[in-house]
Amino acid sequence: MTDMTYVEQSIAQYFIDNQVKSNFSSKEVASLLYTSEATLSRFAKKCGYKGYRELIYSYERDLESEINGSQTEKDVGHFAHAVTVSYQKLIQESLSLLDTEQLRDFISHLSQAHQVKVLGLGHSGFAAREFQLRFMRIGLDVAAVTDTQVMKMTAVLADPDSCLLGFSLSGRTTEVTDTLQAARARGVYTALFTANPSVALNACCDQCIRLPSLEDLDTGSRISPQLPLLIYLDIIYTYYFANDYYLKSEKLRATLSALADERGHGLEPKP
Repeated sequence: MTDMTYVEQSIAQYFIDNQVKSNFSSKEVASLLYTSEATLSRFAKKCGYKGYRELIYSYERDLESEINGSQTEKDVGHFAHAVTVSYQKLIQESLSLLDTEQLRDFISHLSQAHQVKVLGLGHSGFAAREFQLRFMRIGLDVAAVTDTQVMKMTAVLADPDSCLLGFSLSGRTTEVTDTLQAARARGVYTALFTANPSVALNACCDQCIRLPSLEDLDTGSRISPQLPLLIYLDIIYTYYFANDYYLKSEKLRATLSALADERGHGLEPKP
């Protein structure tokens, strides 16, 4: 919760501590926590939901399951199997959706960009930070943008030689799509990673890269909504690293050396 405001942390703590069914309407909770309904809505979006109603739907379902099953022993193997099957489905769909020519073109733009900004909110914001960490280690000038106000400024200040990537599994995160569209109008190369098949999204970016998805994946009720993004991140990273391998290996070695602990244990770069 380190990226949340004090008020947002208090909202999160309320839901974490609660153990009983109650009236979770935005009006009731806002009154109870001495905050506003708009703040609850922003909190829900920061948690990766489309809005407060979706957050409460997921929360009430999990709460009821926890209350009803608190006295029942669960079969860990059953849930492990279900999660594994979900992983396999996502990986298989990733391969079926993979457009190699599109990714080659995308990585070409990535390699030529003077600077890369990766936009994302909620779970997609975590994936954006992972993108930054991985690619910065091999020399890419990249920064994750997970604040809506900074996104607006990014669209205005983006240089035509830069590259803007948007992460939105639902394709309905307007803060991300609007920023991409505004930057594209300024001549900036833009790409959107989404599981939404709507062709209307093509209007906001130069490339719309389709991701796999599962029912209710964006709620995170079974597996992390970041997973489809992380699968493609690994594919892109591996290919990007393989091109000009020696130079990127040297940069990786240098960054890992800078991060090594005081005992001086060396780490060998791996693609």
